[in-house]
Amino acid sequence: MINNTSTTSGDTIIDAHCSGPHVTFTKENDQSDQLQANVPLLLQPSYARSKSLLFDELRNFRMSLRWCALDHSSCIGKTVSYFVFIFLAIIVPIVSSLSIRVPSSAPADDPISYNKLVQVPESALAFIAFFTLFRFFKRYGLRQLLFLDGLQDDSLFVRQGYSRELDKAFRYLACILLPSFFVELAHKIIFFSTVKIWLPYNISPHSIPLNSIMFVLVLASWVYRTGVFLLVCVLFRLTCELQILRFEGLHKLFEGCGSGAGVIFREHVRIKKQLSLTSHRYRFFIISCLFTITVSQFGALLLVLGFNTQKSFFNSGDLVICSAVQLSGFFLCLLGAARITHRAQRIVSIATRWHMNVTSAFARVDQGKNLVPEADGSLAFNAGDSESDSSDFFIAISSQDPCSFQTRQALVAYLQHNNGGITLFGFALDRGLLHTLFAFEFSLGMWIMSKVVVLS
Repeated sequence: MINNTSTTSGDTIIDAHCSGPHVTFTKENDQSDQLQANVPLLLQPSYARSKSLLFDELRNFRMSLRWCALDHSSCIGKTVSYFVFIFLAIIVPIVSSLSIRVPSSAPADDPISYNKLVQVPESALAFIAFFTLFRFFKRYGLRQLLFLDGLQDDSLFVRQGYSRELDKAFRYLACILLPSFFVELAHKIIFFSTVKIWLPYNISPHSIPLNSIMFVLVLASWVYRTGVFLLVCVLFRLTCELQILRFEGLHKLFEGCGSGAGVIFREHVRIKKQLSLTSHRYRFFIISCLFTITVSQFGALLLVLGFNTQKSFFNSGDLVICSAVQLSGFFLCLLGAARITHRAQRIVSIATRWHMNVTSAFARVDQGKNLVPEADGSLAFNAGDSESDSSDFFIAISSQDPCSFQTRQALVAYLQHNNGGITLFGFALDRGLLHTLFAFEFSLGMWIMSKVVVLS
C-alpha cells in the first residue's frame, strides 16, 4: 500500500508499507522535541559524589559502603576501614585457626585442616577486593567509576535504563550472599557447639563464653570478607550492564533518519574509551581472583582426594561454602564481561546490515522506484531487542542524507577493527577465552586427579 501525500508547503512524503519489513522515505523529517520525562537525579548537579541524599540513586551503594566500613570519603572513615579490615580479615582468621581445638568425642575427623585451608583464599580475595576499592576511591568517585558524569550526553532510553540497572545491582549481591549466609550460619552453629576454644592464658572457660564470642567474630569475619569480594564483583557487573545500555542506544542510532555516520562514530568512540578504562581498572582484580581461586580450588581438590577421611557437613562445610561463593562471584564477572564483549562485536553485523539497506534504498530512489519490494527476511533486525535477530526492520532515510557511501563504508571498516569489549592485556574476554580457560582448568583438574590416584 502506497500513500502519496502532498502538504501545503510542497513537501512530498512517500510512505511504502509491506506486510513484512517496511522502509519509509522522507524528504524532510519532522524534528519534534520529545517530552522530557523525569530526569534521573544522577544528572542534577546538586548531588555531589560525596553526599548521600534521600532520593539519590547511589544512596544504596554509599550506605552499603558505610555498613561494610569501606567509606573512604573522610580521614575517620579511612581509619575505621583499615582497622576493620585488619581485624576481621587478618586477626580473627588467625586467632580462630590457632585457638580452636576438636575434642576426641567429635562426631567426625579433625576439620581444622579444612578450616585453615579456606581462611587463606577468603582473606586473599578480601585483600584483593579491598585494595581494588581503595585504588578506585583514591582516584575516582563512585559516579566517575560508573561513568555517570557523562550521563547527560546519553539518550532518554539509556538514562531510564540506568535507574533500572542500579536497582537490580543489589539483587545479584543478595542472591549470592543470603543463601550462603544461612548455610554458613547453620554450619557455624554445629561447628562451635562441638569444638573447644583454647587460649594460652589462664582464663577460666566458665567466666567468659569463649565459644560464643568466637562464633560471633568468625561469622562477622566471613560476612565481611565475602561481602567485600562480592561487592567488587557486583560493581564490575553493574559497569558492564550500564555499558550494554549504551550499546543498545547505539543500536537505535542506526534506525534514526537523523543519525549519520559521524554521529554513530563519535558515540562508538565514547563507548570504546569507557570500555578501555573499565578493562584497565579491573584487570588486576580479575587476574588476581583467577589465580587465587584456581590455587584454592585445586588445593581443596588435592586435600580432599589425598586423605582417606570421612567427609561430612561438620568438617567440610566451610570448604563447600567457600568454593560456592568464590565461583559464583567470579562467574558473575566473567559473564558480565562476555556479554558486553559480544555486544561490542555484534555492532559490526548491525552496521553492515544498516549500510547495505541504506545503499539499496538510495539505489532505488535514484532509479525512481516508489514501490519498494519486500526485503529479505535475513536483513530484518530489531535494535531494541538485544536477544532476537528476527523482527521487523525499520529504517527512515532522508532524501538529503549527507551520509555518503564512502562515509558509511569507512564506518563499517572502523567498527570491524575496533569491536573489542572488555580485554585483559589485549585478549578479549569473550566466549573463546572462556572456552580456553575451561579447557585449561579441566586439564589441570584431570592431571591432579591422576597424580592423586597414582600416589594413593
